[in-house]
Amino acid sequence: MPLTVGVIGPEDLVHKVVAVGGQAAGPARLLPLPYRHEDETTDLVTGARSRADALLFTGVVPHTLAGAAGVLDRPAMYVPYNGATLLRALVELLRLGHDVARVSIDTLRRDEVLETMAEAKLPTDRVRVLPYRPGLTSQEIVDFHLEARDSKKTRVAITCLGSAYHVLEQQTHAVRLAPSRHSILATLQALVLTTAGQHSGDAQVALGIIDLPGADARLAEDIRVLGGSLAELPDGRRLVVTTRGVLETVTERFTCIPFLDGLASRHGTAHVGFGLGRTAAEAEALARRAVNRARSVGAAAGVVSMADDVDLVIAAGGTGAAADADAGAEPAAPESPALLARRAGLHPHTLDRLRELAAADGGAGVTAHLVAEHLSVQQRTARRILKRLERAGVAVPTGSRQDGRTGRPPTVYRVHL
Repeated sequence: MPLTVGVIGPEDLVHKVVAVGGQAAGPARLLPLPYRHEDETTDLVTGARSRADALLFTGVVPHTLAGAAGVLDRPAMYVPYNGATLLRALVELLRLGHDVARVSIDTLRRDEVLETMAEAKLPTDRVRVLPYRPGLTSQEIVDFHLEARDSKKTRVAITCLGSAYHVLEQQTHAVRLAPSRHSILATLQALVLTTAGQHSGDAQVALGIIDLPGADARLAEDIRVLGGSLAELPDGRRLVVTTRGVLETVTERFTCIPFLDGLASRHGTAHVGFGLGRTAAEAEALARRAVNRARSVGAAAGVVSMADDVDLVIAAGGTGAAADADAGAEPAAPESPALLARRAGLHPHTLDRLRELAAADGGAGVTAHLVAEHLSVQQRTARRILKRLERAGVAVPTGSRQDGRTGRPPTVYRVHL
């Protein structure tokens, strides 16, 4: 069955993306989901749950709004507005006789704007830039451009936000940036490949072996959340059959086993091992490795074993720890980005962004608030990300700091990526 990609954004940009990407999407089907105002983004995403396997946003603004609302429950990407997009707009303005040395620009990163203009040998001292940040409103963008016009004497407002453009064009000379054909095709291709890979991975066989010291009449009820079957092995241990997708959801991306604490409280010792494989035989071999590893961890523990010798250790009480990562120990040495992403349960692109943040912290460490701002996600999501890095052995909590905020001081992590 072909994948369906929902395209979300202003109507004109949605139609452009569908027209450009229609031939490049291969077997994927593009579903237009236009809005009149970006405030409708959350409702569109929620309403598309039964119709779209993945979501492609026409820009960073609706993508960030959906992420902040916590409704991104499937693969999602946005078409970036890069320096090439800006350069094309500047060339057109020059052709029409406008002064491109006096412009105000929103959404794009300041360094990207200045670098693009410097490479084009354009002066930058009178260019005003408002980078996008979570929570930035259309009205604030409009106010930025009008204030730049009135106090800094800028001549052209260049905006990436449709709702801001419709206001600005009535009051000043305004240009609306649109994603390039190349950006649309590259992002769509990456999204289709990511979604297809995830669907393939979700269908992987997952076998679990549960090792208890005695019978347990409540076990069948406990493992019902896995939606699989339960059988007894010749050695008395129990075998659970499910799929990777279900297991990943139930265990919150391999960070907890919801029934492990109950088993431990009833039996004193409980060991659970799950194996993820392309075939039942491979999954069973990995499950046996996982349960044996769990026995070496402690009285009650779980392990998820994957190919490439990746073992995710989950201790009772929900305090998972990555394989070979001891509490308070120095972070593990850097490893293959793809392997680390899989072991931490994060997308490689997310790790790349976190690597940027860690490199810029100046040794001060990062907090959930900084991660949330940098990735444009909610703080609870940022806390989960840091916990996954901690369990993967590449983040160590070093204390806390108030950062000028009220409430409980946030935990500071030293991250080595």
